[in-house]
Amino acid sequence: MKRNFKLGAAVITVAALALAGCSSSDSTEDTAATASETAAESASEAPSEEASEEAPMDAMKACQVTDVGGVDDKGFNQKAYKGVTDAADQLGVEAIVLESQAETDYMPNIQSFVDQGCDVIVTVGFLLGDATMEAANANPDIPFTIVDYAYADGDIANNNVLGQVFNTDEAAFLAGYLAAGVTKSGKVGTFGGVNIPPVTVFMDGFYYGVQKYNADNGTNVEVLGWDPAAQSGLFTENFESLDDGRTFAQNLVDEGADIVMPVAGPVGLGSAALASELGTDKLMIIGVDSDQYLSDTANADVYLTSVLKEMDVTTFNAIKAVVDGTFEGGVTVGTLENGGVNIADYHDMASVVPAELQAQIETIRAGIVDGSISTKG
Repeated sequence: MKRNFKLGAAVITVAALALAGCSSSDSTEDTAATASETAAESASEAPSEEASEEAPMDAMKACQVTDVGGVDDKGFNQKAYKGVTDAADQLGVEAIVLESQAETDYMPNIQSFVDQGCDVIVTVGFLLGDATMEAANANPDIPFTIVDYAYADGDIANNNVLGQVFNTDEAAFLAGYLAAGVTKSGKVGTFGGVNIPPVTVFMDGFYYGVQKYNADNGTNVEVLGWDPAAQSGLFTENFESLDDGRTFAQNLVDEGADIVMPVAGPVGLGSAALASELGTDKLMIIGVDSDQYLSDTANADVYLTSVLKEMDVTTFNAIKAVVDGTFEGGVTVGTLENGGVNIADYHDMASVVPAELQAQIETIRAGIVDGSISTKG
C-alpha cells in the first residue's frame, strides 16, 4: 500500500519528550535474538543482524543501520538503538539492527532492510546522509529517519525522511563553563573523531563556554585541541580506536590539561581508561551523547559530566509517528529548552563542583534558553 507523508517539519516538544518517558541513563540491552534467515542472507557481507524483541508475526518492523562503532558503543549508536528497543517494548514493533563495520556497509545494510519490507528505517550518523538520501528517493513509500542530518529543500523528493539534529553546542557550552570552573591547571582540552559538523558543534560549544566563564570570572582558562575560528584541531580520524583515545588524551595531559572532552564515540572510552589509571587529580573526562557515568561503569568515577543528545527520544518519537500514521518528513531539533540536549548529573563529582559554580551554570542555562546568551562566541 502506498504511504502518504504529511508535509512540514516535525519539531520536538517538551510534551513529546515526556511522552516517550525515556532517560539517557538507560543502557541498551546486550542480549538480542537472531534475526530471520532472510535478513542474514541479505547481509552476508555485513555484520550480523539482531532483533531485540519477540514480536507478533505481523508486527511493524523498525530497522536501524548503525554507523561504525557498533550498537554496543556505550554512546552514539547505542543511544539511538535504545529508541528502537523502547519502541519494541512500548509499541510492539519488531526491532532489528545491522551494524556497519565500514562506510561501504551503509548502502548494502539499508538495501537489506528495504528488501525485507521494513516499515521504518533508522540510520545513525552524519556519514550515512548520502546513502540514506539515495535509498529514500529510490523508495518513496518507506519512511526513514536519520540521526545528525538535515536535508536541504528538494533533496528528498517525497518528504519521506525525518532528520534529527541537535543543538549540542548549547549543552557543551554548559560543560565548558563547568570545566573552566573546576580545572586546577587552568587548561582543558578536547578532540574529535572526524572533522564533521555533528562533532565540531560539541567542540565549538565547549570552547565558547570556557570563554564565557573567563569573561564572568576574570580567569584565563585555556582550551587545547580546538580553534573554532579556523575550525581546526585534534582529530583521531576514526570512531573506533580506544588506543587513539588514550594517546590523544595523554598528549593533552602532557600539555597541561586536567579535563578532556573526547567527541569520538568509543574512542573516548580509551581516554576514560587512561583517567582511571592516572587518577582524577590528573585527569577528568567529560562524556558525550549518553551519560557515560552510567554506561561506562568500569570508569564511572572519572566523568565530571556528559553532554547528552537524547537520540533515543527522537528516534522513539519517529517510530511512534509511523505506528500512529502521523509520520512527517522534515527536521526535528533537540535543544536545551525542549530537553533534547542537556548535561548529565555530576554524580560522584558533585563534591568538586562548588555550589556557586552550580548556580552560575543554571543561570547560564536560563540565558541560553531565553536567548540572552549566545553559544556562538
